[in-house]
Amino acid sequence: MKKNKIYSGFLYYGILIYLELVFRFFCTEKFLPITFIHTLLYFLPISFLLTLITNLFKEKVNRILYFVCLFAFGFWYSVLLVYKRTFKVFFTINAVGLGDQLLSFMSDVFKAILTNLPIIILLFLPFILSIIFSRHLAHPRSHKKRNLALLILTLISYVLFLGSIFIGKKDAYSVYNLYFKVDNHSLTVEKLGGLPATFIELRKSIFATEADINEEVFIDPEAEQIPEEKIKEYGVLEIDFDNLPEANETIKIMNEYFSKEDQGTKKNKYTGQYRGKNLILFMAESFNSIAVSKELTPTLYELTHSSFVFENFYSPVILSTIGGEFQELTGLYPNLNLLSNVWRKGTNYYPYGFGNIFKSMGYNTYAYHNNQYDFQNRNVYLKSLGFDNYTGCWNGLEDKINCNAWPQSDIAMIEATVDDYINSDKPFMTYYATVSGHMPYQMNGQMANKYKDIVKDLPYSDEIKAYIASQIELDRALETLINKLDEAGILEDTVIALVGDHYPYALSVEAINEVSTYVRDAKIEINHSNFILWNSETPTTKISKVGSQIDVLPTLLNIFGAPYDSRIIIGKDILSDTEGLAIFDNNSWVSDYGTYFSSRGSFVPRDGVTVPDDYVSKMNRIVQSKVAMSKYILQEDYYRYIYNSIQ
Repeated sequence: MKKNKIYSGFLYYGILIYLELVFRFFCTEKFLPITFIHTLLYFLPISFLLTLITNLFKEKVNRILYFVCLFAFGFWYSVLLVYKRTFKVFFTINAVGLGDQLLSFMSDVFKAILTNLPIIILLFLPFILSIIFSRHLAHPRSHKKRNLALLILTLISYVLFLGSIFIGKKDAYSVYNLYFKVDNHSLTVEKLGGLPATFIELRKSIFATEADINEEVFIDPEAEQIPEEKIKEYGVLEIDFDNLPEANETIKIMNEYFSKEDQGTKKNKYTGQYRGKNLILFMAESFNSIAVSKELTPTLYELTHSSFVFENFYSPVILSTIGGEFQELTGLYPNLNLLSNVWRKGTNYYPYGFGNIFKSMGYNTYAYHNNQYDFQNRNVYLKSLGFDNYTGCWNGLEDKINCNAWPQSDIAMIEATVDDYINSDKPFMTYYATVSGHMPYQMNGQMANKYKDIVKDLPYSDEIKAYIASQIELDRALETLINKLDEAGILEDTVIALVGDHYPYALSVEAINEVSTYVRDAKIEINHSNFILWNSETPTTKISKVGSQIDVLPTLLNIFGAPYDSRIIIGKDILSDTEGLAIFDNNSWVSDYGTYFSSRGSFVPRDGVTVPDDYVSKMNRIVQSKVAMSKYILQEDYYRYIYNSIQ
């Protein structure tokens, strides 16, 4: 090596730490010094290994490999940055199967790239500086002794890292458990970092082994099945879990779990209250409680402040619209890999799909979306839920509304479709997926222009004004629907239910707090929203219990008197006496007792609540079990197994 030149292998460690710090500063809620120690130790074997690999060849080849590595690191961290700051979730390799969402909104992605260009330049700075000072860098071919030393250092430093993560391994979401057992990419990023989480995901994918469901699922050894004399008090079917047909080990444990640990929900005074009534269910694009205003959105205000008023409802963002829709329509927690590999293929059996269950009760069913009908295979998975009459843009709706506009009008969709079912010869169940609330929120956007006179003088930033304009469109669409139902004389016989797919994640927490009635944090409370469950004849009842999107399906099944088994749906009837629970993408949670932040392992109890002993550790086991069971229900096509067994 020539004098006055720096050995390039010495730089990897510092470069990786620098990139990780930049990424964490701009993409994570709070810097965690304790867990960053593990990151520092993790980068040691990575750096030694990179030094070994990029110094095996002739100097010219080594130089090329060095610059390729630096460019790749800058590029990957830029991908992680842009994705997180655009969609508010961490990028995972499993999300590649859902890449058509990214392609469909490339204009938003390009805007995000331009917006974050200064940070992207920071991420490419090591690559840029290495080019500028390339003549001062040496890339010699290592001799065998140095290669052997680097290999030994790689192994020793890796063992050192493994030794460090044994500390605190018993914690539910310790680095040890995230590295070896718990499958939660978001939390892995928060605790170990962007690049380490990617490498861990790759390792788990390449060296995939059969998951140990015993380590993912907690079954209380003291739990008992529902006593036979009390079985009629619960929302369950006659499933004898002890005598189901032979199955693999995973399904055996699932059977034990559902028969004991999760005993379902009791029937209550609301069971069957809406039996025989019509149901119109909405998944409203980016709807959030910040859009509700007595003056600006009076219909939304009326619907959220009468009939059932859910005061502690959340719409956790888990991979954009498809994640929110999956939760609402299945009562399950989404797994990113299975959303692509199972959900979108529509091959599983969903007996509690809204279309399937309401058709079995003698209803006509309909579904509509005012954007591309087959986006992310919505036409496929809606059919698996029983919606045979699904219409969207480019399979029929384009003849009735302007499908070339962006975003398309929710009002136009209601006006174009309400006559399909309003004079139905049977009760009807109708599902709407709206789009008018979609980002970006700009004052030159279609919805902002449409309602410019209403929002232009509001005391908020332009992005908040544009967002409110998009929700005014939803408000007017609901007003149109209610008027049509009233004119047809069926308003009192119709129930309207609505949740958002996620909070408007194109808005920063600072922007949201401009209009929020209280200060929200960027992890939990930013997801606080409304669940509309409204009927014109229902008196107002306030529900303080915690709930989320996965509770919508069982709540509606119970109140409409549908035959279902509440044990095998992970979400629970919010109107029942079970404890409320909302689970977020990194396994943080909110219950009726308080809020748990998984990344820092802290629990904040509600004011005036006495928390039971060992409550947090028990709830962490329950949360992990519910997330795992949701995954296995899809993976094993469990509903088909159950229903083939009892029919």
